[in-house]
Amino acid sequence: MLARPLRLPLAVAVSGAVLVTGSGCGGEAPRDSSDDAALADRARQVARAWDGSPAATAWRAGYHPTGETVRPPRGGLRGRADERAFEDGRFVLRGKLPGPGPRDGWVRWPGERALARPLVGADESYRSLAVSRAAAAEEPHLTVTRVERGEMRVATSRGPATVPAWLYTLDGYASPLKQAAVHPSKPPRPPIGRARDLPGLPLEQLVGTTADGRAVTVIALHSACDDGAVVKALETDGSVVLTPSVEKRDRDDDALCTSQAEMQRVTVELDRPVGERVLLDTLTGRPVPYKDMRGSKGVRGTTP
Repeated sequence: MLARPLRLPLAVAVSGAVLVTGSGCGGEAPRDSSDDAALADRARQVARAWDGSPAATAWRAGYHPTGETVRPPRGGLRGRADERAFEDGRFVLRGKLPGPGPRDGWVRWPGERALARPLVGADESYRSLAVSRAAAAEEPHLTVTRVERGEMRVATSRGPATVPAWLYTLDGYASPLKQAAVHPSKPPRPPIGRARDLPGLPLEQLVGTTADGRAVTVIALHSACDDGAVVKALETDGSVVLTPSVEKRDRDDDALCTSQAEMQRVTVELDRPVGERVLLDTLTGRPVPYKDMRGSKGVRGTTP
């Protein structure tokens, strides 16, 4: 299991979760054997609720990315300056963006019926890339010389799909930067509610899945007062339920615990490929959301 930590202020790191701290390290209580049993029981409840449910059927019928939806030019970006410009969203547009086009586009899987999804317009797409428009002229940036419609391949919960994309020609590059131009499906309403009175923090996001589907990488959260995050998997025919918890650290109860969380990349190996099984969070009872890692400064380690 690969775990590389990144410390961020708690308000930035934690989505929908609160970690109480004070003198001592009792904010997020380390798990014990009874916690382990309660979490394992909760994971089984989540699996039973989802397996064969209308929510699972709806999930498998939708478009849910599980891999990158923004892809740099073939061969990658050249040099750290261009990489930083991309990560920080420092783009300069030379010319005009395409006007409105079709309302919907098609997501296509090999051997399956195509799915119509609303398209992302060129302006919305560019704004999501160029998040630092006010960057000074002398700062490293990427210059966009042309924007056109095209396609790209995206890893999804149903396998690789071909989706509409915006192709950005960058000054100095022979191949374009690609960004998926179709909105994901809305997650279905979960058949089970959020867990109450259980230790730990929900998983922050899904980072990626290995090519063979036998490992998934997620971002887990834990406090600054423990020895890191642990993620276990409960596998069924219809789902993979991931249970986040923390490793206890032996320390003085009177030691100061700051209001700080750590984001930790954790790779979880599976007994068999994830396939079309739903990847679920034990604590929330919901699918683990995929998020683009662009701009996540300091997150070290590699994504399978």
